[in-house]
Amino acid sequence: MAYTVGQVAKAARVTVRTLHHYDEIGLLSPSGRTAAGYRRYDDADLERLQHVRFYRELGFPLEEIAAILDDPTADPAAHLRRQHDLLTGRIGKLQEMVAAIEIAMEARRMELKLTPEERFEVFGDVDPEEHAEEARERWGDTEAYRVSTQRAANYSKEDWLRLKAAQEEWGGRIVAALTAGTPADSAEAMALAEEHRQLIVGWFYDCSYEVHTGLADMYLADPRFTAYYEAIVPGLTEYLAEAIHANAISRA
Repeated sequence: MAYTVGQVAKAARVTVRTLHHYDEIGLLSPSGRTAAGYRRYDDADLERLQHVRFYRELGFPLEEIAAILDDPTADPAAHLRRQHDLLTGRIGKLQEMVAAIEIAMEARRMELKLTPEERFEVFGDVDPEEHAEEARERWGDTEAYRVSTQRAANYSKEDWLRLKAAQEEWGGRIVAALTAGTPADSAEAMALAEEHRQLIVGWFYDCSYEVHTGLADMYLADPRFTAYYEAIVPGLTEYLAEAIHANAISRA
């Protein structure tokens, strides 16, 4: 099937001028032309454009992209493997996130009653203020956010350390369940998922099963959460998400 330059630009969300430039530098030349000289792209051209856009998103210069795509020893599967490796590497750089990320997302600037020394003892290298603005933007208009921040504002250092200890103790047990091969939809795994929900209820806000499954989906979608859980043990993100969903279904 043949596509006009306008159709390709719209589908790929690039400008016609960009496609013209790619053609001029030999990065993406259309496979055909009409009798009047208009560009016509086929499915192979669209596949190449997809690879071009991917490498551009990762910051590759156009000259290097051309060299990669024109490598005669590479095949489509090789490009996919390379792209997978690049994405995995990018996610790996986020693995410095620590358990305090979930606490930090709940904290508001200057509202934690902790000294700088106490903040470091509780949160380590994670700065709660770094995530406070994002939390306000994403959830600031929700009742859960208002309740959570009000409660968090009154917690002492001892409160935060108790929460941290509870999270670490729970984390050790769910990691043990995963490494032991316990199915995510087993009674044991679902009980751990319920404990996870109850930690949120007990410390922050009324986390319904619907909200809890939404959090599970966010853990899978947000590379920061995924990186945190995967840094603990590979496969933990998906395992926890499946257990949360199974628990919600069993209690419906």
